[in-house]
Amino acid sequence: MTIREMCDAFDVTPRTLRFYESKELLFPKREGQKRLFSKRDRARLKLILRGKRFGFSLEEIRQLLDLYDIGDQQHTQLSRTYEIARDRLADMERQRDELDTAISELQEQLKWGEQVIASMTETGKAAE
Repeated sequence: MTIREMCDAFDVTPRTLRFYESKELLFPKREGQKRLFSKRDRARLKLILRGKRFGFSLEEIRQLLDLYDIGDQQHTQLSRTYEIARDRLADMERQRDELDTAISELQEQLKWGEQVIASMTETGKAAE
């Protein structure tokens, strides 16, 4: 695939693909000025984008992709991916809990504010 075809297929920019190439996450073949992406590059990009969506760092993603070539039928790669994903899920759940708490507190503050405003409005009407 050309860079344009990759951009269209994965909804990314050419700059993103060049960035991933500079970080040694993708290895397109060069034909003059053209970059040609292989099936392997497409599979790697799919995994990169999924990892980013889950909050993995680019370094973690690069390390996981590099484990593919160890030759143990991806056992090490899958095990390490599982460990990182489990840790990331725990982080996300902690963040969600903190966000739920903040939302509840803000809702309580809004209710309080609503009551104060309502009482001020009623007091103002009574004074008229």
